Amino acid sequence: MLFMWISLTLHLQDIELDVVGMGDEPGHVIATTIAGHNGQTKQAITYIAEHVIGTGSFGVVFQAKCRETGEIVAIKKVLQDKRYKNREFQIMHMLDHPNIVALKHCFFSTTDREEIYLNLVLEFVPETVNRTARQYNRTNQRMPLIYVKLYTYQICRALAYIHNCIDICHRDIKPQNLLVNPHTHQLKLCDFGSAKVLVKGEPNISYICSRYYRAPELIFGATEYTTAIDLWSTGCVMAELLLGQPLFPGESGVDQLVEIIKVLGTPTREEIRCMNPNYTEFKFPQIKAHPWHKVFQKQLPPEAVDLVSRFLQYSPNLRCTALEACIHPFFDELRDPITRLPNGRPLPPLFNFKSQEIMDIPPNILGKLIPKHARKQSRFMALQT
Repeated sequence: MLFMWISLTLHLQDIELDVVGMGDEPGHVIATTIAGHNGQTKQAITYIAEHVIGTGSFGVVFQAKCRETGEIVAIKKVLQDKRYKNREFQIMHMLDHPNIVALKHCFFSTTDREEIYLNLVLEFVPETVNRTARQYNRTNQRMPLIYVKLYTYQICRALAYIHNCIDICHRDIKPQNLLVNPHTHQLKLCDFGSAKVLVKGEPNISYICSRYYRAPELIFGATEYTTAIDLWSTGCVMAELLLGQPLFPGESGVDQLVEIIKVLGTPTREEIRCMNPNYTEFKFPQIKAHPWHKVFQKQLPPEAVDLVSRFLQYSPNLRCTALEACIHPFFDELRDPITRLPNGRPLPPLFNFKSQEIMDIPPNILGKLIPKHARKQSRFMALQT
């Protein structure tokens, strides 16, 4: 892993400042080159900026069209501080998964003030889970349960990959960072600007992750947390899709904890110790947990309520892992070969696992993960011989 990080750092330093123009205004032309493979010469490539699709403290994301191929891409432009390596580029360069947005290539651009921007050219996916959920809310409808299953499963599959295969914690799971193809309903996790390798014993910042989806140990100021924070966030997203609104809509960090306690009840001393040992003597008002079936009110399958409850545990070590979530009975419908989308079209690819994803999974778990009708894939069969 260390060698991989060093080589990626060197690769980032080798990217040439060869872009002409750097604006994201509609119609702006961006000309750059991409390195050839196996000693081939560099290839000129031109993008035409179309419109901004996202902004933040990181910079801006805009939609662009490749003049040579007609392909639509998303370009994320971030200010490059010369003092630091760009962690997002390094991480994106390592990722290759059907439920993670793909990095196509990257280039640097400069401004008149000699500011340097790193431009990540990403696969374009037109919708987000956030916008999709809002469309249902505007018409006072609930998202069909099949979509809740599809989106939650694909989040878990992406997390199982980055947690177990790449040792990465995303640290900002939220509906805005979940891209969706509205025709196939394939989901792709994006925005790795907060992602990090979590090393046991090394402190990390606790002020991370968007508030509604922030795990309680982060609110308690823990600095030695685990990838379990991503599973808490996933539980919040799943609950929001089921409810049609955020489960814990706190207006501040403290209020966020109040919202959590109103549902889960006051954490026990042991649960507080698991989140942050420094708070074990702190006196909290004693509030009873609100039963999950009353939280959701409407009739939901018990498997849905059970999975949410497994994600939303105070103790990080008691939360289900991403892989455990993937084999949960809530997703059994997705493993049924006759299941289709509401419009009759087939489900997106859900079981096209690569060897890297499943090589260390025990056979009894693997049998639950990949249904019989999908086991003809060579990678699965190779692992069984």
